[in-house]
Amino acid sequence: MKQWHHTDRIIAPSLLAADFGIIKEETTRAIRAGGDWLHLDVMDGNFVDNISFGPAIIQAIHETNDVFLDVHLMIARPDHYLPRFFEAGADMITVHLESDHDLAATLGRIRHAGCMAGLAINPATPLEKALPFLDQIDMLLVMTVIPGFGGQSFMHETMTKVEGAACYRDKHRLAYHIQVDGGIDADTAPTAAAAGANVLVAGSSTFKAANMAEAIQQIRQA
Repeated sequence: MKQWHHTDRIIAPSLLAADFGIIKEETTRAIRAGGDWLHLDVMDGNFVDNISFGPAIIQAIHETNDVFLDVHLMIARPDHYLPRFFEAGADMITVHLESDHDLAATLGRIRHAGCMAGLAINPATPLEKALPFLDQIDMLLVMTVIPGFGGQSFMHETMTKVEGAACYRDKHRLAYHIQVDGGIDADTAPTAAAAGANVLVAGSSTFKAANMAEAIQQIRQA
């Protein structure tokens, strides 16, 4: 599989906005339209007030399509469920700082299993709380909406955290990706990219676009 660098612009269509009745076909469509990764939002109805899908769906996608699976665990006990996502075929597993678990131990387990490790922070969480873990991760996900539901508006105030994470990375010579998730489209992508984000999660603006390939290209070039 391709090696991704934090200077690459990576577009990750979010399956949450897809037609769940034809998930295999929707994944294929996202790949053919130019998506680099597939972003998979796992929600448990506890950590966030919504329920999406679990390891079985991820395994089905893994078995029917060849794409980098970017798994975002919005769940209360990510440490408990990790083995199921390893087995399902996740390439990256991102866990929330706000979840109930030993974060350093969870990140270590993810990397030990051969997956890339991501750390997510909610809009209300200051970047300072993530600093002790930035040398243990492959990606920092700065949520640009309140997690739980798709289709929300981009929160511009979260960009100060993206800028801070990019500065910290350069200062400490680290190489983690910076991902933004929520309200990303051709209008907000330039703002996120200028702040330092290189992985852009886009749900409604890609899967629900009249022309998905054109929508992804617009976000990539924005």
